[in-house]
Amino acid sequence: MTHPLFTKHEATLQQGLAAIESRGYWSPFSEMPSPKVYGETANADGETAFKAHLGKTFDLDQPSTGETVGKERSPFGIVLDIRYPKADPDALIRAAAQAQAQWRAAGPQAWAGVSLEILTRLNRASFEIGYSVMHTTGQAFIMAFQAGGPHAQDRALEAVVYAWDQLRRIPAEAHWEKPQGKNPPLAMQKRFTIVPRGTGLVLGCCTFPTWNGYPGLFADLATGNTVIVKPHPGAILPLADGPHRARRAARSRFRSQCRHAARHRSGTTVNSSSRSRCAPKSS
Repeated sequence: MTHPLFTKHEATLQQGLAAIESRGYWSPFSEMPSPKVYGETANADGETAFKAHLGKTFDLDQPSTGETVGKERSPFGIVLDIRYPKADPDALIRAAAQAQAQWRAAGPQAWAGVSLEILTRLNRASFEIGYSVMHTTGQAFIMAFQAGGPHAQDRALEAVVYAWDQLRRIPAEAHWEKPQGKNPPLAMQKRFTIVPRGTGLVLGCCTFPTWNGYPGLFADLATGNTVIVKPHPGAILPLADGPHRARRAARSRFRSQCRHAARHRSGTTVNSSSRSRCAPKSS
């Protein structure tokens, strides 16, 4: 069966495949922060959403020690004072391992479809992400918007498309038959299962946190792997946002669909355990 989110984003995936084959330019994400593209109130809404994080604890909804960390400073003078749950590495690794079996059972179409759904939602949040990159890295807003938003999303999409380009070449089933002269032929019905490698680790940088972080994060997700994200202590917010939105997308659009898909494939039930986790730590 075709996963609904794969069907929803298949046109984008096909255009991406054409782009990597031709090596020409193509992007579904506008790099210009234009109200004609993102909506008349997108800039104001994004800045308001960013400011809503100030002076508060960012809810990452994942295993933590109960403590909080965070000392990000804006070069533009505003007080950020955002706190994040302090992660216990062993607890994150256990949670990622638990989610791995469930994510693996969902299958390649779900990996691609969910990854593209997450990217679509990140694109809609480009202004909020732009302000978070601006006030943690010191970039001017236009650069922060472009590099932190659409350009980072382009790099993530490229990772998803290259992953799907390889995964689609592996058949789910194949019939093998060898003639045996006068005797009945030898016949086998083969089934192939793509096996992910395990949990990935993304180490964030302070200069271009999403531009450098998204490719690895989405390459992991698109190939059926869980991933732990360790942001730079100076730019936690931009990379905390991605896993947070990823889990929300998974819960709202993925849980019931993947349960059905997993039963169809292997009899395994899929739940909404997190596939990507953020591990802010003090330094």
